[in-house]
Amino acid sequence: MRRGRVTFGYSFVSLLSFAAACRTPAVGRAAPLFARVTTESLAPGVTYQHWVDSSGPFAIYLVTVDLRRADIELRHERARDALRGREKPSAMVKRAADRGARVLAAINADFFNLASGENENNQVIAGEWWKGLKVTDSPYDTYDNAHIQFGIDAARRPFMDRYLLDAKAVARGVATPITTLNFNPSGNPEGTALYTSRYGSKTPFDTTRQTAEVAMIAAGRRGDTLLYVRRGAVSRSSGSSIPGNGAVLAAYGAGSRLREVQGMPDGDTIRVVLTTLPRTGLGAPTILMGGWPRILRDGQDVAVDAPTVEGTISRNAETRHPRSAIGFSRDSSTLFLLVVDGRTRKSVGMTLVELAALMRRVGAWQAMNFDGGGSSTMIVNGTLVNMPSDSTGEREVGNALLLVRR
Repeated sequence: MRRGRVTFGYSFVSLLSFAAACRTPAVGRAAPLFARVTTESLAPGVTYQHWVDSSGPFAIYLVTVDLRRADIELRHERARDALRGREKPSAMVKRAADRGARVLAAINADFFNLASGENENNQVIAGEWWKGLKVTDSPYDTYDNAHIQFGIDAARRPFMDRYLLDAKAVARGVATPITTLNFNPSGNPEGTALYTSRYGSKTPFDTTRQTAEVAMIAAGRRGDTLLYVRRGAVSRSSGSSIPGNGAVLAAYGAGSRLREVQGMPDGDTIRVVLTTLPRTGLGAPTILMGGWPRILRDGQDVAVDAPTVEGTISRNAETRHPRSAIGFSRDSSTLFLLVVDGRTRKSVGMTLVELAALMRRVGAWQAMNFDGGGSSTMIVNGTLVNMPSDSTGEREVGNALLLVRR
């Protein structure tokens, strides 16, 4: 372990618990031959453990969280606090700490574009939609689909499913479906997008389709409905300025959506409803972030089905790599954040099936895979505890999940 940790050594209680959890080994894999466990209490209801399973060998890092505690909060942190860009998880933790947060732990999260740093899936941060899609923005899946996502609802309960943006703009009784949020639906002949100031100062240029764009000024919020007032002339080209205190509704193509947006009178109130299909628990989500793929559904290892369900590629799913994962218990009261090192003689990494079996053993009932490989990172009390596989060390990623004590 690295210097600066608080409590180390062997925990007799943890060894007993881990041994009990491993009495029923995963199919096709022997129970751990040797478990060296380090346990640390990070706060009431939050425990960090590290152990080495020599049957791999696998170096494993686990944070267990009692979600029923009101003084514990999960935060979705975007790199550089922007829709695009990359940043090390340790830097995201430091930024949060500089703002006064006591960050107990953090883990890297969703897959991202290596060039832009933009994450591939839906993103909700502190109740605000940053990105909304019906199909995951990934160049690597074997067919287009919505990848698995994790979130927290208004009642602080976790949820997990393959969510699609379900949104519409309503003006004078006419409901215009919104295809994407802060993302150009360029793969379709027509569609409607909502661009907020998170996207940037201007909407994207689109020279391939007819365009109609209207600027809107924010006028409040009611649950999952945003209220706007239409302002200014209709722009019949792309690249409009996005109000800092509002948004732009852009319609593409020659169909009815274009005419609906063109027909929204100046000064009209426009209601924008942002939800998901399926729905995400109680009320609007406060956190929504993606991964790829789901590995546990209702206690069952579904990782083997990932190629057909979510279009995962064999070289990722069936090969041992460093892994990051998130899951929660059957009663939704306990959260599990887990990282497995890989690509070294000390820890070879896991396949998705092995990762699912491990998550089930530690107590997860629902679980999904986060971005892995060189992205796999766990921070505990401001210190990097795992061994990222990149030769340059900790990788800059798109987003992270932070565990904060209020």
